[in-house]
Amino acid sequence: MEIVQSITKGSGPIPILDSGIPVSQYCPINLSKDNRELNSINVSDAKECQDYVDVVLKRNGSRVAYGGYLEKRNLYGDSERFKGQEPRDIHLGMDFWCEAGTQVLAPLDGAVHSFANNSDFGNYGPTVILRHQINGNSLYTLYGHLSLESLEGLYMGKVIEKGESFAFLGTPDINVGYAPHLHFQLVLDLDNYQGDYPGVCSEKDLIYFRKNCPDPNLLLGYPF
Repeated sequence: MEIVQSITKGSGPIPILDSGIPVSQYCPINLSKDNRELNSINVSDAKECQDYVDVVLKRNGSRVAYGGYLEKRNLYGDSERFKGQEPRDIHLGMDFWCEAGTQVLAPLDGAVHSFANNSDFGNYGPTVILRHQINGNSLYTLYGHLSLESLEGLYMGKVIEKGESFAFLGTPDINVGYAPHLHFQLVLDLDNYQGDYPGVCSEKDLIYFRKNCPDPNLLLGYPF
């Protein structure tokens, strides 16, 4: 986590979506199993999830709802890829819920490491991973649930500058089953993954993933 904290000291909130949306129009959202408002809502259904996001946005007079790091969620119940003896339901990134087509901004100078369309149901859909060099060390940022157009013109090593718009949020049919949002995740060691990395883990594996995927808000600095 020191690599993250070394570049963010005193930096304040870093925009991650369309620069035309001020940070003052971002609000927190709770999609964990502990949120009683979700007891009667099937959040794994894209429409029901979107309806709840809209309620939270309207309640707060906001345009973007954010949060989710290490939340234990019911959001993945409809996808076989998360089931098993050790179900994966702990979210390892930070989500930003906003309209499809919203621009995604790079929070740091970097370069394209890899990208892919992870198109099986419940996965990320179009995904981009950027590599950042900080004090001689590599830090990776992952962006999931993008539009197909986001992958056009990309190549390994393509330079992406801080604040540059390089992708867009996808629709549920493209982001394979979710209400439109950005999954943003920090990764210290990609372990040979290309265009993909686990974004949800089981309780059994939490110690490892919590260390390898630090809280994205250490970098971004949003209030909760």
